[in-house]
Amino acid sequence: MSLNSNSEKITNLVLLELWVRFFLIFTVSVFLPFLCDDAKGDEKTRPNFVLIFVDDLGYGDLGCYGSQTIRTPNLDRLAEQGRRFTSFMVASPVCTPSRAALLTGCYPKRVSMHQHVLFPTSTKGLNPTEHTIADHLKKEGYATACFGKWHLGHHPEVLPTAQGFDTYFGIPYSNDMNHPDNKAKPQGGANGMDVLWADPESTLTKWNTPLFENEKIVELPVDQRTVTRRYTQKAIDFVKANREKPFFVYLPHSMPHIPLYVPDDVRDPDPKRAYINTIEHIDTEIGRLLQTLDDTGVAKNTFVIFTSDNGPWLPFKHHGGSAGPLRDGKGTTFEGGQRVPCVIRGPGIPAGTVCDELTGTIDVLPTIAAIIGSPLQNDRKIDGMDVSRLWMGTDVQSPRKEFVYYTAQGEVEGIRQGNWKLLVKKPAVANTQAKQSANSDKKTQEPQLLLFDLATDLGEQFNQAKTNPEIVNRLRTRLAEVDAEITQNARAPWVKP
Repeated sequence: MSLNSNSEKITNLVLLELWVRFFLIFTVSVFLPFLCDDAKGDEKTRPNFVLIFVDDLGYGDLGCYGSQTIRTPNLDRLAEQGRRFTSFMVASPVCTPSRAALLTGCYPKRVSMHQHVLFPTSTKGLNPTEHTIADHLKKEGYATACFGKWHLGHHPEVLPTAQGFDTYFGIPYSNDMNHPDNKAKPQGGANGMDVLWADPESTLTKWNTPLFENEKIVELPVDQRTVTRRYTQKAIDFVKANREKPFFVYLPHSMPHIPLYVPDDVRDPDPKRAYINTIEHIDTEIGRLLQTLDDTGVAKNTFVIFTSDNGPWLPFKHHGGSAGPLRDGKGTTFEGGQRVPCVIRGPGIPAGTVCDELTGTIDVLPTIAAIIGSPLQNDRKIDGMDVSRLWMGTDVQSPRKEFVYYTAQGEVEGIRQGNWKLLVKKPAVANTQAKQSANSDKKTQEPQLLLFDLATDLGEQFNQAKTNPEIVNRLRTRLAEVDAEITQNARAPWVKP
């Protein structure tokens, strides 16, 4: 090969390299502004989330879930525009652990928030090192707010502003709790609630529940007549202020937890209609918020999730709700205590559809993370699963194949796999003397075994434990395995120094 031929090849290679460089520079300079604009557009169009979490609402308390006595046109319309879930579970039949599970995607025992509810005298709270829905979305640039009942610790170190929320307005625990020591409360029971309903001013004279704004008490006692409306207005104002960027609104209404109060301008004086009146007022306020989403032009890009923290408080009779076809209510591991209404509307969710598959509040965090394409931290275990395809109707079956039931006191009591549900109930001890006697008895008292086929026995009326011993044994073994793992790997709560 000649020297001239080699030189010619080298020259051609140099010219080709220069041309490639020129092409790349030209392409980047021309198209980069458009790529940046697209990225900004993606940021603006990331979906918003509005999570409405009411207190003690029963499975049978909405029109779209079969109520014949309570009118809920706004929530019914939400169901028509979205997807209604009929096997949606909360991880505890009482407030505090249920809320911890929703925000962290964990069974309450995993985050050590499982032993009943917190009180004004409690010295612990949800550990701020836990990763909440608000933490995750705030990290992704979302504006975050909590308006309503918190109940995961009233100390400044564990209030919403320490858990990923930019702002907070609400009560720190249940509306039947008094600051600072939970004393001097009025008579309870349905009769006591009748007396309070007949005296709307009792919200200011019989209770001493505080209202917080961020970390400070701004109203003591809170006027519970107007608090549902005020929570809603705060949410409306937040949506309007943040319409140009992604936002997350957590709206945990204080009611219909007793005592029940509504604004004077909508109040029905009949105490027998107190609960009905309260739910219909909540529905009206939700309607105002939904209208705001429409008016601001963000409705089509906003997921609205509506559900309840546990089932109805049945001993309060007409001041409590209905579990519909389900057995029992709040405080129990029967379906009425932990299966709750859930309606979700949002981009990609098929309108007017019903999902009977098993899912629940512990799945909300990982599902939201999947929807926005932001993986969760891998430094801690959670129990929730990504069920985004179930929300969107593209999966027929849920990835969740089992669910574990913990009592209000945090003791493991049951498990569901498929349609089979096993409850392992310890013998009840009526009083201290009987308890001492039971402890001294050398014979071990056997637990009550209850096995239900929820596909044919939603009301849990027919115990099939004796006729299906192999299923009982399999479920008991699995229940022990799950609880042992959670117990071993449970993370510490925050405790006041």
